[in-house]
Amino acid sequence: MKKKDNKRIVYWLLTGCLLLFIMVMVGGITRLTDSGLSMSNYKLIGGTIPPITDAEWQEAFEFYKQFPEYKAYNTHFELADFKAIYFWEWFHRVLGRLIGLVFIIPFLYFLITKQLSKKTIQKCLGLLALGAFQGFLGWYMVKSGLVDQPDVSHFRLAAHLTTAFITFALTLWVALDLIYPQRRKPNKPIKKWLIIGFVILLIQIIYGGFVAGLKAGLLHNHWPMMNEGQFMHHTVYLLEPFYKNLIENPSGIQFIHRTLAYALVLVILLIWYKTRKMNLEAQQNIAINTLLVLVVFQFILGVLTIIYKVPLVLGLAHQLGAFLLISGMTFALHRFSK
Repeated sequence: MKKKDNKRIVYWLLTGCLLLFIMVMVGGITRLTDSGLSMSNYKLIGGTIPPITDAEWQEAFEFYKQFPEYKAYNTHFELADFKAIYFWEWFHRVLGRLIGLVFIIPFLYFLITKQLSKKTIQKCLGLLALGAFQGFLGWYMVKSGLVDQPDVSHFRLAAHLTTAFITFALTLWVALDLIYPQRRKPNKPIKKWLIIGFVILLIQIIYGGFVAGLKAGLLHNHWPMMNEGQFMHHTVYLLEPFYKNLIENPSGIQFIHRTLAYALVLVILLIWYKTRKMNLEAQQNIAINTLLVLVVFQFILGVLTIIYKVPLVLGLAHQLGAFLLISGMTFALHRFSK
């Protein structure tokens, strides 16, 4: 019998992490190129094969024309324009199916050959359930843009994006559990601050989804002030009742996204400062220093993305920065917890 929770299990989980990373980046391209509503139906199996013949492409294009996005924004589209946006959404969906297969098939093999411990089986079942839920959220998000409005719900987009990040972080955590099976006393004070930072980061990712869904990054393209030299522009709090400014007002959402960035930088700076005089293990020290570099990098990318009105390259780089940051935060939290 093969050893349980062996290196092959770690490689499998890390491969899943890599595919989730690629999936999120392709999702970012899909969003930034307004490609997400190009496939207006859902076929679990049939949708894997794109149109091939001219007749099939024309049929898909005619079907797309029935929906709000074409009627509101893209009546000028020719078939070549449609093919360009179709590719990214198709690729995004195919990656989703590939990730499902990469998780399920090896899991069944490792399960049948008894290479997984009971605890790891339970964790992997949770990851599979989360992955299935993520797939459902993807279609639920697209569906919101096919009824009356030519844009997806920013709530559903944020849920889809955040679930992807959470799935990645938990998959990485399970892999780290197997890479570092030894247990030691956690550093509770630093762990507490890392948890605070992780929560702020997750809320920041949610608001990043709101910003993307409402195209709030195209407003207030100045830094450190918003428009008209105001730190908090008067449009931030225009809606009534007030809570709508927190979840529906593009200006209010951008302000919160900016403010959370400052909060996250301050928390990570505080963690870095608190650990300077501690006798840390090498991995802990690397984790904290890396976290500081990543948050500064991400902050700068956020500023540039706003100033230059979310060009494709900067928008993707900013999403990449978020992914690196949650990777660093997960690793740091793991190293100070177990």
